[in-house]
Amino acid sequence: MATTGEISAVAARAARARLAPAQRATVLQFARFLAVGAVGYVVNLAVFAAAAHGLGIDFRAAAAASFAVALTTTFALNRHFTFAAGDGDPARQFGRYALVNLAGFATNLVVLVALVSAAEVAKLPAEAIAAAVAAPVNFAGNRLWAFAHAHEHRSEHA
Repeated sequence: MATTGEISAVAARAARARLAPAQRATVLQFARFLAVGAVGYVVNLAVFAAAAHGLGIDFRAAAAASFAVALTTTFALNRHFTFAAGDGDPARQFGRYALVNLAGFATNLVVLVALVSAAEVAKLPAEAIAAAVAAPVNFAGNRLWAFAHAHEHRSEHA
């Protein structure tokens, strides 16, 4: 006869087996999200360089333009590549996406300021840490809110 401990161990293994595909899918989705973020970073830098250095636009205006182009680029890529949310209303998704990204930026800024001002971490490593903290915030907000309909729809049919 099986002991309570043996039954619990079997139940735990069964639960892990059921969660494994969902966890794997989430990890792969997060990897796609990070890849899109890398593309957005390159787009941001390229547009900034072209505007500020190539066209001679003030660096603040160049930063605003590069942010807008990168945001639009990452929205399109995340909508189709990361979250497969092409069936949702793009205007609604973009509004939510922009708000999520502003929340991510706020998270990044709070962490950055705390690290540089309070912990006296050098600015570049502090920004790298702040970006690493903000990435899961952005991912969760986009997965659970900006593109939630598509996520819920896929989960129901998985």
